[in-house]
Amino acid sequence: MLKIAVVGAGALLGRELVDTLEARDCSVLPLSHGPTTVEEELGDVVIFAPSPALLEEIELVILAETPLPEILEGFKGRILDLRPDAEASLEPMPLNGPWPKGKLALRNRPAVEQVLATLPRLVGGIGEVGGTHLRSVAFQGDKGLDGLLEQTMAVLKGEDPSIEKLGYRAAFEVIPQFPRGRFVEVRVPAFHGDLLVLHLTAAPGGALTQLEAPQGVTWSDHPPSSREV
Repeated sequence: MLKIAVVGAGALLGRELVDTLEARDCSVLPLSHGPTTVEEELGDVVIFAPSPALLEEIELVILAETPLPEILEGFKGRILDLRPDAEASLEPMPLNGPWPKGKLALRNRPAVEQVLATLPRLVGGIGEVGGTHLRSVAFQGDKGLDGLLEQTMAVLKGEDPSIEKLGYRAAFEVIPQFPRGRFVEVRVPAFHGDLLVLHLTAAPGGALTQLEAPQGVTWSDHPPSSREV
């Protein structure tokens, strides 16, 4: 059983990681990114203040938030950096398959990039690719969730919602962003889950064909909801 520590287990991404890994029978140690707060101590998930001693038998540390610098001093296991500001010099994690030999640290690969890189192994005969990225407020973490909740409550009360936390009005709004090539991002008033709807065009004279899904990918018999993905 793989022994994993999640740093930032009290935040949105950290909580999701802990729940997902435990469901896959991993041994998970949920850690805060520093000294625990009263809210974390009273929360549904037991969260420990990180220390080098707690990591002695850990094989993999997943960074959902930035820990205090001394926490990882002397750690000899592997590190997966899922923070938005992860070191750009780190190699991105592979799309599937085992951990690369000789690498002690990897960074996250954006979900849209993962999908597009996998696409040629899912569908044959592609000519052009476009898409619509339906993006929830979860990309801003707990700040996004709190901001949408506050805005929604304000609108329901007939008040003008504050945009201080989110930077834009999200409650009951669908907001397209400027297109990037054939792709457009649309911010939707949802708490969780993003959807990437791809528009595939077959190459001239050809047809789109479904290929056998690679390791770690499955075909679904119905369009999944954002909660399922």
